[in-house]
Amino acid sequence: MSIELRHLRCFLAIAEESSVTRAAARLHLTQPAVSRTLAALEKHLGVRLAERSTHHLALTAEGRAFRDRAASAVAAFDDALDAERLRRRPLRLGHAWSAFGPYTTPLLRRWERERPETPLELLRIDDRTAGLARGEVDAALLRGPVAAPGLVTELLFTEARIAAVPADGPLAGHASLTLADLVTQPLIVNRVSGTTSPALWPPGAGPATTVTVTNTDDWLTTIAAARGIGVTGASTAAVHPHPGVAYRPLPDAPPLQVFLVWREGAAHPAIPHLAALAHELASGA
Repeated sequence: MSIELRHLRCFLAIAEESSVTRAAARLHLTQPAVSRTLAALEKHLGVRLAERSTHHLALTAEGRAFRDRAASAVAAFDDALDAERLRRRPLRLGHAWSAFGPYTTPLLRRWERERPETPLELLRIDDRTAGLARGEVDAALLRGPVAAPGLVTELLFTEARIAAVPADGPLAGHASLTLADLVTQPLIVNRVSGTTSPALWPPGAGPATTVTVTNTDDWLTTIAAARGIGVTGASTAAVHPHPGVAYRPLPDAPPLQVFLVWREGAAHPAIPHLAALAHELASGA
């Protein structure tokens, strides 16, 4: 079988819809045609990409990995044929939450003055690499360790961690908190793009229970509902204020590293200028 772009688009539709039937309707194809495409891809790759039954479809681990690679390939193809992008190709900068913290607005304003020929698009994508691994952005501002292969990381600055607690709860009455103050409450963990887990505490000394969410908005809502507490970087307080959440300093927690990350061998030509400007702003130069 010769793999073509249409096969990748078909698989991505299946992955996004979690349904062969809905993918077929979206692509204006018959359901058998979409099923045959999925089966042919699996035969060509020699792996099972999805577990499916009459009423359920879920990607396998191999399917999720192939989805990311397929999305990156399709995005690169679409970019290559976009005439407008060829004339004025933007630099797409992803982030999962908090962007560049207090330096976000200065970065955007300086970029507009210094590189008006290259628009800088800031995109929030709830993903551990903020869409970088899937080819949705050219570079990303990421917090915490980045372990995905094929990525170049450059440390920009470190920021203090803070506690996020219910605004009407007893912990909000403290001027600052310690990690030990938080252990009696469930820990709210953003398992998709977050940087905090029970590993922040010494072994056996962390919160006894965790509640998982999948994005920053749900993380804030769950804390405001008094279902637990969270730990985050200091930038979150400024970028994501919430009437039901109080942010308090957490001086005994280790600082959080903030990186500029891009794909090795596929760098946008404006990334060196972005890195230099980001370093300048973060250092206060």
